[in-house]
Amino acid sequence: MSKQHDVSDGSSRRDFLRTTTAAVVGGTLASTVRVPGAFAAGSDEIRVGVIGCGGRGTGAAENVLNAADGVRLVAMGDLFPDRLQESVKNLTKFGERSAVPQDRQFTGFDAFEKVIATDANYIILATPPAFRPMHLQAAIGAGKNVFTEKPVAVDAAGYTTVLAAYETAKQKGLGVAAGTQRRHHAAYIEAMKRVHDGAIGEIVASRAYWNQGGLWSKPRQAGWTDVEYQLRNWLYYTWLSGDHIVEQHVHNLDVSNWGLGAIPVRVFGVGGRQARTAPEYGYIYDHFGLDFEYPNGVHMLSMCRQQPGTPGLVAETLVGTKGTLETQDGRRYEITGPSAWKWTGEYTNPYQQEHTDLIASIRAGKPINELKQVAGSTLTAIVGREAAYTGKVLVFDEYVKTGEDLMPDQIAFGPMPVPPVAVPGTAGTM
Repeated sequence: MSKQHDVSDGSSRRDFLRTTTAAVVGGTLASTVRVPGAFAAGSDEIRVGVIGCGGRGTGAAENVLNAADGVRLVAMGDLFPDRLQESVKNLTKFGERSAVPQDRQFTGFDAFEKVIATDANYIILATPPAFRPMHLQAAIGAGKNVFTEKPVAVDAAGYTTVLAAYETAKQKGLGVAAGTQRRHHAAYIEAMKRVHDGAIGEIVASRAYWNQGGLWSKPRQAGWTDVEYQLRNWLYYTWLSGDHIVEQHVHNLDVSNWGLGAIPVRVFGVGGRQARTAPEYGYIYDHFGLDFEYPNGVHMLSMCRQQPGTPGLVAETLVGTKGTLETQDGRRYEITGPSAWKWTGEYTNPYQQEHTDLIASIRAGKPINELKQVAGSTLTAIVGREAAYTGKVLVFDEYVKTGEDLMPDQIAFGPMPVPPVAVPGTAGTM
């Protein structure tokens, strides 16, 4: 898709990226040497700053506070005051560990900068995905460990920024974990270990599904500008969410990439908007069906939909020469074939475990860095979206080179026309 928005009189994303890139490069050497597990005052306290205080940000704050001892919430930021205050209220059950002073509760478009500028050493990023590249660059540039929700970008420009942030985090010895929580789910981990040890032989095909009914939407209130309305209903605007294939189906695509140890090289397929066509659903599609090809010639069937009244299926399958792995989160983790296996272990909350794992790695002086793998799975979803939007066969490397950038040049409350729904055969400039 080509550039679609231009909103004037607000904070400039490009100016921010230019200045923070310079700061990151200039600060890399000075920040490279770190004492493993050491924080301010010689303690190993995890001081959490949350950027984005909606449902997922509040949930992530609860998860991290339950994930380990010595964790405290010290700063919070959100664009909207009502969302911030609702989150503060919901977290009072943690007592002093979540008692963020009012002078560390920030709102507005620059709230993320203010949270990062505090003594927080563990930043949670849970705003709409469009802002993830900017926030990752800022937090990592400031030397902070990061837990980032998925996806980490919505376009080629964001993907490139995230890869640069990955390299900076690696140079600085920072920990970065991502909200692709299947990678921290005991059943998935054991299943993938067996797959990589040869339990199903050579993988010859993959399938990935996220099919469900509808999701929430918020009615427009008096006084809301176009931009505020879109931000509060960010799921339905590609520039903010990347469409539901990027925002949600990325989980299943990540499992396929994990199993195959690679990201695809090309994709083609279909998609459209049939059941969810009202204006309150923005301009995203309600279904996608795609064929992804990996470097070794293996193909993945990808299917996702959000259509009210339809049955759900959230699952992944890896087909091998000696067996098949089938996973359906919360229901089934099973290998069939000569090396048959079925998960029978106890459930461990992966939303909490991902924080436990990140904190343990930081304290051990061996911080994990998941940013490259989640960037690859995010790119998988983005290129799939564009293949459906345009109706073209897309090559991943060629798409990245387009530098597609869906973010408005300036962001401020005011008018923002909604673009037309993409029509295959006419959409895009590639």
